[in-house]
Amino acid sequence: MKSTARHSANPWVVAALTLLLLAAMAASCLFGAVDFGWSDLWHSPIFLQLRLPRVIMSVLVGAVLSVCGAAYQSIFRNPLTDPYVLGVSSGASLGAAAAILLGLETFLWGVGGMALVAALLTVLLIYRIASIGNRMHTTTLLLTGVCLTLLISALISFLMVLNQEKMDAIIFWTMGSFGSSGWMDVWMMAPVAVLGIGVVLWYGRDLNLLLAGSEAAKSMGCEVEKVKRVLLLATTLMVAFAVSSCGVVGFVGLIVPHAVRLVAGPDNRRVVPYSMLCGALFVLVCDTLARTLLRPSELPVGSLTSMVGAPLFIYLLYKHKRSC
Repeated sequence: MKSTARHSANPWVVAALTLLLLAAMAASCLFGAVDFGWSDLWHSPIFLQLRLPRVIMSVLVGAVLSVCGAAYQSIFRNPLTDPYVLGVSSGASLGAAAAILLGLETFLWGVGGMALVAALLTVLLIYRIASIGNRMHTTTLLLTGVCLTLLISALISFLMVLNQEKMDAIIFWTMGSFGSSGWMDVWMMAPVAVLGIGVVLWYGRDLNLLLAGSEAAKSMGCEVEKVKRVLLLATTLMVAFAVSSCGVVGFVGLIVPHAVRLVAGPDNRRVVPYSMLCGALFVLVCDTLARTLLRPSELPVGSLTSMVGAPLFIYLLYKHKRSC
């Protein structure tokens, strides 16, 4: 019992991060192209229909990408793996580009729906290629995802060259934005995020065993193939819904779990819940900056997550190296 408590997430840390996230959400609601006072919030349609769902979506997407990054890095035993390694983002980008070229932006979830379908079909294709019988080869899965990502990126570039009048819309979407997020996106994303994160949290111990390798994990009672399939299904669905709703928000799934591990250690029973809260806070702050730094214009949030995240990550690595 003591061992379990020692390796699980510290409730005081979880409570502190949760309070910090709630405070940041409240502050973020006040800032944007139009500033509000506390007394004006609940009477403003801009706040109720645009800003509040945007804040919630940024939190959900940040939590999802960070948790998926932590899971992928343990499943593939590769510290450079992130949520987009399986071709989810490239597939979604191709679907979104096709929807934009077909003029589906005016339809409810026209671009997002096409992106979601394309992302799921891409991942299904990769799984089929990487699966032999009942066994899934993770190395083949990774290599197929990388190759397909490069192929789809080339196709998107080709489409943009042929349709230069739509190039800006496609590029902005592939760099990520919560500008069009509404309550429909929240209602679709929230249950997927809650269920998916719940599955990853449930398999926290198994993720630790997978880090030791498949044979070692089996010897310690882990049903390796079943665990991999369940986790990959849950994480892929989460990433597909996230990308289809806001585009590609890069670097989050790579930096946040690593930063958490540098501070809290490698145990996924701590890494996953801490990454969920830290990722939500990180993307929320980046999105708030994206819509306030150049207002009334807006920056792609994906560019900010990379610009803010990369130097922070390098600093954490440097600090950790000096302390070793």
